[in-house]
Amino acid sequence: MTLDDVKIWASHRPTLADSLGIELTDITEDYLEGRMPVDGRTHQPMGLLHGGASVALAETLGSIGAATHIDVTKQACVGLEINANHIKGVRSGWVRGRAAALHLGRSTQVWEIR
Repeated sequence: MTLDDVKIWASHRPTLADSLGIELTDITEDYLEGRMPVDGRTHQPMGLLHGGASVALAETLGSIGAATHIDVTKQACVGLEINANHIKGVRSGWVRGRAAALHLGRSTQVWEIR
């Protein structure tokens, strides 16, 4: 799938990614990149990026990346496990993520999102 194909496929219904302002920015056979604004939609009460929003960005990129490696008319991708480390607080601007496939198996995939 091209980046435009993925954007069309991912945007055919309202999602959490839409609510958070997540945008897909690049795609290759090996990775998918996206970004999310750090603003009132994604802040926690102290004015920093909410950890749950970061995890939502990661889950979105991993799931869409996985979907690019299957026939979405016959199969669906769902997350099995996610772990997150919050290294640095962000108050404004954009955060970016890059999902890279570590394993593309017949029934499971493993993606690393940074």
